[in-house]
Amino acid sequence: MQTIRFADAGQIRHAYIVSSPSEEESFQAALCIAQAAVCQGAPPLPCGRCNACRKAGEGKHPDVSVIERLTNDAGKKKREIVVDQVREAAADAVVLPNEAARKVYLFKEAELMNPEAQNAALKFLEEPPNGAIIVLCVSNPGRLLPTVRSRCVEINVTAESEAAKNTMAMLGEEYLKKVAERDRLALYLFCEKNAGISFQEMTEFCLSVEQRVTEMLSLRADAMGMEKRQLSRIVGLMEQCLDYLKVNVNVKQVFGLLETGSIVSKKQ
Repeated sequence: MQTIRFADAGQIRHAYIVSSPSEEESFQAALCIAQAAVCQGAPPLPCGRCNACRKAGEGKHPDVSVIERLTNDAGKKKREIVVDQVREAAADAVVLPNEAARKVYLFKEAELMNPEAQNAALKFLEEPPNGAIIVLCVSNPGRLLPTVRSRCVEINVTAESEAAKNTMAMLGEEYLKKVAERDRLALYLFCEKNAGISFQEMTEFCLSVEQRVTEMLSLRADAMGMEKRQLSRIVGLMEQCLDYLKVNVNVKQVFGLLETGSIVSKKQ
């Protein structure tokens, strides 16, 4: 899952286009922007742990609105997002937020806005009320009007997601090297240095290490000189870390577990 983070609230722009072939992937990335906008925690944003972040992630925050195709009498989605939906969002944006300092409007399948709706969205983007943030989730940004695109920061989720995965895989290799060398000081410094990564990045890190070690156990990869018992222990440790992350144990604590549990005496 794509993670979007900001050094501080001042970095958050008023309009974004988030694109991905996967509707779910683009929407989850857009939710990261919404969480950052309403976050009550310390930077970088979103913290992912405060009440506002959790409410936004669960679709319960009063200052985060989702606009999508309406349904007809048969319960099927209509073909387009219509102008009245955009105008309703724009009218709501002038009302002060309920809890946060900003209001966020997430448009699902925004490329399905009809021409009239896109022109209304253009006015919304050109003259957004103070504190309003608009995020357009699309599978094909080319279907949006050029004037709409020119007023938004574009984020390609798929490309950035692959880059993030590669970064976490490299971090996993660095971790395994320190464990294989049984270098406790280097492992401690590694854990301290990386304790600021996000929940999502930590999850990706653990998954990449687990996959790499599983390949070592099946003899499809060099085991870096580690014995089977040690490799199995690392797999179990990664599973424990992932369980902790599922219940929102913070990343620093999970790195603390890695620091103390990754290298054991050869007698154990």
